[in-house]
Amino acid sequence: MRIEWDEHSPVVRSARRIVERLAQADHAALWVGGCVRDALLGLAPGDIDVATDAPPEVVQSLFPRHVAVGAQFGVILVIDDDVETEVATFRSEGEYLDARHPSRVRFSTPEEDARRRDFTINALFYDPRRECLLDHVGGRADLEARILRAIGEPRERFAEDALRLLRAVRFAVRFELEIEPRTFEALREAAPRILKVSAERIRDELGRIFTGPRRGEALRLLDRTGLLDPVLPEVAALRGIPQPEEFHPEGDVFMHTVLALDHLPANPSATLAFATLLHDVGKPETIVHADRIRFDEHNVVGAEAARRVCRRLKFSNADRKQIVELVDRHMDFMNVQKMRPARLRRFLGMEGFDEHLELHRADCLASHGNTENYEFCKEKIAEFSREDSEGVLPAPLLTGHDLIRAGYPPGPRMGKILAAVREAQLEGEIASADEALRWALERYPLTETPGTEDSSATGFRTK
Repeated sequence: MRIEWDEHSPVVRSARRIVERLAQADHAALWVGGCVRDALLGLAPGDIDVATDAPPEVVQSLFPRHVAVGAQFGVILVIDDDVETEVATFRSEGEYLDARHPSRVRFSTPEEDARRRDFTINALFYDPRRECLLDHVGGRADLEARILRAIGEPRERFAEDALRLLRAVRFAVRFELEIEPRTFEALREAAPRILKVSAERIRDELGRIFTGPRRGEALRLLDRTGLLDPVLPEVAALRGIPQPEEFHPEGDVFMHTVLALDHLPANPSATLAFATLLHDVGKPETIVHADRIRFDEHNVVGAEAARRVCRRLKFSNADRKQIVELVDRHMDFMNVQKMRPARLRRFLGMEGFDEHLELHRADCLASHGNTENYEFCKEKIAEFSREDSEGVLPAPLLTGHDLIRAGYPPGPRMGKILAAVREAQLEGEIASADEALRWALERYPLTETPGTEDSSATGFRTK
């Protein structure tokens, strides 16, 4: 079977050159795995993996620009025209002792190499020189039937590398595949083993799942396979938590989270996806049945829970900060139309506010459907940007150096003056440095008279 490839793609051109160079040295070389699967589905592969009978030391000698990323497993990263291509020697593997790495590797044949892989759809080979598909495990038929099937005995495949449990969910959701019954049964049985995988690998795989397509279905499938409880117990706890019907006709908090994930824009960032996943994890702890169901301060409780999740999954400090902030501030949108200009500008000018806005939009569409506050924020951002070329949150009109030049002595009072001037600027009372200085001199004279100084920032008179 011949497959059409984009011959203008640098990835394809580089992979062809690598195969030709190996063939010139009398070595077989095939394209393998996800690139073949994607091409059969009409998708452009992001990279192409090459499998060969050449031992790793031969690959290294043929391609001087390389990185021996896994030479002990026969894997060499070849760099050609700044394209990185993984070149691996056909191999079979011994017993896995750590749920990730084989205890030994033996270089072998394409047939044996195919049988060591995870799922049939990922074990397809393509010979770019003869332009033909090589299928040793029935992957093409499964792909056409939209079936995800583990190769050989599913329990053995999941025991070898427990991350395959999450990969099964990702592939099933991304390609709209039905998990074959024996594979599904083995997946559910092995679900607790996912905790043998490092937190970083779990985080990265969840990131691929929730930044990809059909995110809500992915969450439901994680739940059905039994993976959600060990990986994200805070999200699993949302099942069955009721919500007031007038605001949440969609059902419980778990279903709301499913829908919110689906209402995110295409290809969301990992921070936005995880914040959406976690934005209501404070609800189980804060639920109160009063005049109606309430979740007072659930954003605060949820932010602390999100912080624990991010630490457990070893997010970077920057990503953790953004995720926690998104969860903590997601209820602030309720009051945007009542905010004074200064507070509104600060809110709209927050770092990463575009993600706050998208989370709010998804939150609304997953519940009552009212996006009035979302539209209000968009209009205000445009309005403030028209009024000031610097955007929503312009630079301060005065600095400490400006006040010193005007005769103010350094000290705590200076910070108070600058805060008051900044507030007046954001409220629209002053618009230039000259106006700001006059405003400061009027309210904070160089010679302070006790009991007369007024701070616009605090709203009280100092004594």
